[in-house]
Amino acid sequence: MSETQTLSSAFRQYYDLTKPRVVMLIVFTAIVGMLLAVQGIPDLKLVLIASFGIGLAASAGAVMNQIIDMRADAIMARTQNRPLATGGLQMWQAIIFAVVLCVFAAVILVRWVNPLTAVLTLLSMVGYGVIYTVFLKPATPQNIVIGGAAGAAPPLLGWVAMTNTVSPEACLLFLIIFAWTPPHFWALALYRRDEYAAAGVPMLPVTHGEEFTRLQILLYTYILVAVTLLPFTIHMFGGIYLVGALYLNARFFYYVYSLYHTYSDALARKTFYYSIMYLMYLFGLMLIDHYLWDRLVLWWVA
Repeated sequence: MSETQTLSSAFRQYYDLTKPRVVMLIVFTAIVGMLLAVQGIPDLKLVLIASFGIGLAASAGAVMNQIIDMRADAIMARTQNRPLATGGLQMWQAIIFAVVLCVFAAVILVRWVNPLTAVLTLLSMVGYGVIYTVFLKPATPQNIVIGGAAGAAPPLLGWVAMTNTVSPEACLLFLIIFAWTPPHFWALALYRRDEYAAAGVPMLPVTHGEEFTRLQILLYTYILVAVTLLPFTIHMFGGIYLVGALYLNARFFYYVYSLYHTYSDALARKTFYYSIMYLMYLFGLMLIDHYLWDRLVLWWVA
């Protein structure tokens, strides 16, 4: 293997260690929070810097998660190709990489954004990379519910990056992802239940069975639907958001209701993948409404 190929392979291993697809969703929701926090066009330089810092911190949390979960990752088919599970990278390399990412994230956020964003971002990183992975994941089937706070933080972080304050609107964005996390992840856990059982991870389908998990997904989806309508009721968003959210919720509920009454692994997989698109489209709707609704109202009145 040539030196170029070796460097390319090493880069790919480190890149995969950061869970790039997860980090991209985190950064996307953080950027939405930034854009919603201000009227008009935000400071694009600040948006770029804050996104980079939050992305680095999220990547560090992902690396910590894989360091701690290395044994379980090697057992589960979904994760057995991760760099530490395959031996592509050694533990010490991952630890150094996580520290470097964490330090750079802290410096960037403190120096060029604001200390509050830095503190909250690092707390969410530790919440996911350490508290969830070390204490919650192996201890309780409610790990996703409790640990979901760390994953729900990005839009709040984005908002704080722009305003240096934690507002009720930012907390509502946090609450939406917090309510979304259980039905999203338990759909995955249903069709991966045998892998979690083999790895000794007490996910809800393993500890309480498939039927109970499907009921919990249904109940949390009711909560999610209610929470996603709150921004309209407090006049945070207008009609564009309402119509789009109702449609997205109807499709999500259709998947979940079908899953509850007639289970199959294929349907659980479809529900999981739709839940990802659901969140992306929902936050995209927020942006569209934020920038277009007032203009449409003014045009209609005029």
